[in-house]
Amino acid sequence: MTPEPDYLPARWLPGPHAMTVYAGVARVLPRPRAARVRWELPDGDFLDLDRIAGPSPDAPVLVICHGLEGSSRAPYVRGLAARAAARGLAVAALNFRGCSGAPNRLPRFYHSGETGDLALVVERLAAERPGRPIVLAGFSLGGNVVVKWMGERGAALPSEVRAGAAVSVPFDLARSAGAIDGTGFWLRVYRERFLRRLRAKALEKARRFPDRLDAPRIRAARSFADFDAAVTAPLHGFPSAGRYWAECSSGPFVAGVRRPLLLVSSLDDPMVPADTLPSEAARANPWVTLLATAAGGHVAFVAGPPLGATYWAEARAVDFLARAAAPPATSAT
Repeated sequence: MTPEPDYLPARWLPGPHAMTVYAGVARVLPRPRAARVRWELPDGDFLDLDRIAGPSPDAPVLVICHGLEGSSRAPYVRGLAARAAARGLAVAALNFRGCSGAPNRLPRFYHSGETGDLALVVERLAAERPGRPIVLAGFSLGGNVVVKWMGERGAALPSEVRAGAAVSVPFDLARSAGAIDGTGFWLRVYRERFLRRLRAKALEKARRFPDRLDAPRIRAARSFADFDAAVTAPLHGFPSAGRYWAECSSGPFVAGVRRPLLLVSSLDDPMVPADTLPSEAARANPWVTLLATAAGGHVAFVAGPPLGATYWAEARAVDFLARAAAPPATSAT
């Protein structure tokens, strides 16, 4: 695969780990003015969203899906939301179940292949103002959800959905789990940061639903393979972690996409092995554009100087989505 030449990585962040860590914990946070809303769900649970109004009621709306143990207030979500609002888009940043700061009500959580909640959000937004353009964006796990849903539905997506963009997608969940479960200082840091939060949530869930989860097994989980076998698979109806990974990986769904989709990945992503990118499927599908950069880390893609850092993938995603959502040009008569 030939790396995308358009991105110039920040020289002061050498290597994928410096890039990934800086973007995750040290970037200056945009603070778009958003309103928190809670939508009750048919199954008795709820979803919390942060919404930013557009310049008019009919302005296109961008639905943003965050990554593993992120939220609508994650730095990359705020960055994308602020940039989209500046381009005249309304924003609905989704918090997956249990990620808004309030535990969800049911035994289930969210996971990499759960597309039903995204479908409900899109359907409700479409019902608010039929015909209003809707575009989708997702990061990491949220990108997997976006790609999988677009591929599952294909041409049957609601007509309001005009396009999607996904950044740092783990197209092969088994390989990404294996990567983050690997050896090395930074992989241990990433893994334990995620698992500490996941274990705490799962143990709270085990206290409320002791017949559904094994608390000692949760406490003992020290890898994604352990956690997905102990929690994700049994809570969501998969017989094993392996089956969960196989059925929920978005890579096989790229071929089914039938709306414009931009995929942005880095070949040095420490959590997404470069050989798992769906290069052949993207080349064979005219609806899909895959941009793979030589560097950029995971959900990072920092560019520019330290006092004026920019985030290339977010800029490319908003440009792509704003163009897709714009009304078709009419020729002068």
